[in-house]
Amino acid sequence: MVDQARPIVLLLARIAIGVVFLVHGYQKFATMGIAGTTKFFESVGIPLAGVAAPAVAVLEVVGGLALIVGAALPLAGMLLALDMIGAIVFVHGGSGFSAGEGGYEFVLALAAASLAVGFTGGGAYALDSVLARRRGVAPATV
Repeated sequence: MVDQARPIVLLLARIAIGVVFLVHGYQKFATMGIAGTTKFFESVGIPLAGVAAPAVAVLEVVGGLALIVGAALPLAGMLLALDMIGAIVFVHGGSGFSAGEGGYEFVLALAAASLAVGFTGGGAYALDSVLARRRGVAPATV
């Protein structure tokens, strides 16, 4: 039963986490704007904020979409986890653990979830698995 549920559970996790990143990246473009995101990055001491802000926004949008469709999962998972480590170091780490107090709890969970989804094959309907089957390569599984 567990083996049958695993692909669907990974699909649902992949979509949920991907949507979170997609929305956060989109907000950096549409709500805050890149100028506002850059200003925020500067205020928290992120180096090269003018480069980092659009790079992070693009990473979160593209990485979120990659998780949703299940493409380039190890790369997307690793880059999104590194993004969240940056958020812990520069924004949330000084506020303790609790997300309710601005702490790193939520971004730590996103980092771990990104890695877990990125390195488990992505489950049902993952583009990586579909392409691997077409090439005759066994997809990554747990």
